[in-house]
Amino acid sequence: MSLIAKNISVEVDSVQHLSDLSFEMSRGRLYTVLGRTMAGKTSLFRVISGLLKIDSGDLTLDDKSIKDEMIWRRDVAMVYQQFINYPHLNVSQNIAFPLKKAGLKKGEVELRVHEYLAKVGMMEFKDRKVSELSGGQQQRVALARALARKSNILLLDEPLVNLDYKLREQLREEFKSLFSDQGNVVVLYATTDPAEAMMLGDEVLIMHEGKLLQKGTPQEVFENPKSTLVAQIINDPPMNIFQGSISVGNINLPGGVSFDVPSHMTHLNSGDYLFGTVSPAIMLNHQGSLPATVTYEEVSGSESFIYVDSKIGPLVIQIAGIHSFRIGENVAFNLNPESFYVFDLGGQTIGTPSRRKMIK
Repeated sequence: MSLIAKNISVEVDSVQHLSDLSFEMSRGRLYTVLGRTMAGKTSLFRVISGLLKIDSGDLTLDDKSIKDEMIWRRDVAMVYQQFINYPHLNVSQNIAFPLKKAGLKKGEVELRVHEYLAKVGMMEFKDRKVSELSGGQQQRVALARALARKSNILLLDEPLVNLDYKLREQLREEFKSLFSDQGNVVVLYATTDPAEAMMLGDEVLIMHEGKLLQKGTPQEVFENPKSTLVAQIINDPPMNIFQGSISVGNINLPGGVSFDVPSHMTHLNSGDYLFGTVSPAIMLNHQGSLPATVTYEEVSGSESFIYVDSKIGPLVIQIAGIHSFRIGENVAFNLNPESFYVFDLGGQTIGTPSRRKMIK
């Protein structure tokens, strides 16, 4: 049994929010919806919940169309970016409120309240007003309330985006186990963070400007992106893309840079192509054969991202540790063609490296 979208399109005030969207999602699986801001993630969630009308196409749940179903009959639970709770109620009452409205008996309400407070680690705060809680604790209450409803569909619209980094990391680790026992529920989790999408999702849907670009397991979409756009969205920082050509057994890049054609490209004819490589696959070292100039450096946790200008174009290099590079500093790097993805000039993937050679 599943949730199926068939060629869904939505336009609001002459702006296309969703375009010819089709997918199938099974109960008992967690789907992460990954895309940049304005990709259409929230519009998709609003369509599923009934808050946004479908212009064309159909949405079915267990073979029954729900596109014209009233909001209150869809049995959809949602957790938003901004944690939404009832400030005049305590923690237990917040979770119990929708269960009572649904007509559950007192004993069942109490069982669910205790079960899901325990799942999100909030039992010791059960009698506290939500206004007295931290942001992370309030989001846990909102999540427990949504889970306790045991709805057909659970939507989580970037629920961690407003929390601090440490708390996001902690909750990410907990989320996978929280959703693992939602056996009869379709769970969708929207995010702009590739790492979050890869970590949480049984499958990942990649969206851009209202269109579904690719759907598959985290490994499938990461190792075999269908296009340059998917490759850039699924990687953080985005995959480095540069133009070149293949001729007489060589890859030729701007500035006279040349490599032997690796085995995963031997099937390609001579001609112009786009090549891509992930940031960790670029080796920054003093003995590197390719010169570059530092334009910016960003430190994130225990890694540094070095932005450079080079003969083949602008690149981002990811290296372990915290480093200090000056803007304008001359550096050198090496590229490994065994790690190259290759795309046609329209951006469609036509060659991918083997997994073991991607970073080596």
